[in-house]
Amino acid sequence: MQPKNLLIIMSDEHNPKVMGCAGHPFIRTPNLDRLAARGTRFTAAYTTSPICVPARAAFALGKYIHQVGYWDNVDAYEGATPSWHHHLRARGHNVTSIGKLHFRGMPGDDHGLSQEIVPMHIYQGRGDIKMLIRNPPPLRKGGTKLAKSAGPGESSYTVYDRDIAAQSQIWLQQQGERERREGSPAKPWVLFVSLVAPHFPLTAPPEHYYEYWQREIPMPKLYEKSQRPAHPYVRDYAEISMYDQGFDGPESVKRALAGYFGLVSAVDENIGKVLAALERSGLGASTRVLYTSDHGDNNGARGLWGKSTMYEESAGVPMILAGPDVPAGRRNGTPASHVDVLPLALQCVGANEPELRAGCPGVSLLDLAREPERDRAVLSEYHTVGSKSAVFMLRDARYKYVHYLDGYPPQLFDLANDPEELADLGVAPAGRAIVRAMEAKLREFCDPQEVDRRAKQRQMELLERFGGYEAAMKTGDLGYTPAPGSRPDFSP
Repeated sequence: MQPKNLLIIMSDEHNPKVMGCAGHPFIRTPNLDRLAARGTRFTAAYTTSPICVPARAAFALGKYIHQVGYWDNVDAYEGATPSWHHHLRARGHNVTSIGKLHFRGMPGDDHGLSQEIVPMHIYQGRGDIKMLIRNPPPLRKGGTKLAKSAGPGESSYTVYDRDIAAQSQIWLQQQGERERREGSPAKPWVLFVSLVAPHFPLTAPPEHYYEYWQREIPMPKLYEKSQRPAHPYVRDYAEISMYDQGFDGPESVKRALAGYFGLVSAVDENIGKVLAALERSGLGASTRVLYTSDHGDNNGARGLWGKSTMYEESAGVPMILAGPDVPAGRRNGTPASHVDVLPLALQCVGANEPELRAGCPGVSLLDLAREPERDRAVLSEYHTVGSKSAVFMLRDARYKYVHYLDGYPPQLFDLANDPEELADLGVAPAGRAIVRAMEAKLREFCDPQEVDRRAKQRQMELLERFGGYEAAMKTGDLGYTPAPGSRPDFSP
């Protein structure tokens, strides 16, 4: 395989089931569908953590959360540990980002990128310090605004996404002109385009919102209170996040879903503009394209909204790879992870030194796409808001195992026969032997108790640095990181 450029497009909070190519009955995602048709879509792909900042730190470092130690939305990547960006930049590759990074972003931080165009980092380098309080976790009163913000219109995020798409088109056009004028660079480049949709607020551009509002939208899976899982972690997270408490009936749920679906179509539109610019610039034949999201969204299933759980809607991510040497029109069921992006980036551009992958558990997505499906296990972790203790999810070819501490029972799903996760086998007699085997496999990755202690120790240190428990409790809940140039939205 010849070294090629790499275009990585990342969205924020895209439920992997909400794409036409994933079989969704009515979502309109023509650009992602075309990308999947000319490439390989991984149907069992996962984030390293179902929340933004840790997921993005692990994405940059190619390791799992317990390896990198960025646990929450306060403790963001600052560049102290070399990322794949650093490795490639040091070897003469241009590695440019456009859009959301969600790193620390303080003066003097070096995230390893050649250039950061319109970046979005955590708020004031510290984010929402109330997230550091773990036991008992405080109520997230701002969650009730999720329903209130849903509807047609523009938010600071939709405006920001348009700018990200515009800046990406400009970069690709100028790069194409430069290469026609001067010849291709000696080293392939990587462009990381990171959009914010469909992250809440669920305010969608009217042309997309009304496309869904005007049709019948089914209520979310297991939404009725009598249908919701009785698992205590799921109940506790739902109560602490408070998202569902803002809904007062089917119409408000429909507004939220129409808003989310509208944002998915909006992000697909912006992706289409970027991909069209890639072809128009003449760079399409020399560039591989990866599309993914930092994590998913529950979309009301089981009465849950946002992320922070290990269900497929939240911990799963879309993952599509296309371009030279990638099998076209293929669905690949090998468990995949964001840790597989570091070896992909290195392999794509020809940086093959083994030491660059030292300690990294991933396998290049390009290799996974070109090989027969394999049985491997991938890991996701959660150590932050709404959780009094760590949560670990292990996914192999057939099963999903969710391991809790502090007395929460495990969860186990046979995804081969129960892809909608309707039957929890975690405490069922039929699941006992599988739970023991999956826990043993988890402990090959890490010691859950040791990891939990380490995360909480770091969070206590940061909490004291920022003034302690009382100071944190006096701050409002930061609903979402403000886009560049916009004001933060704190809830009392």
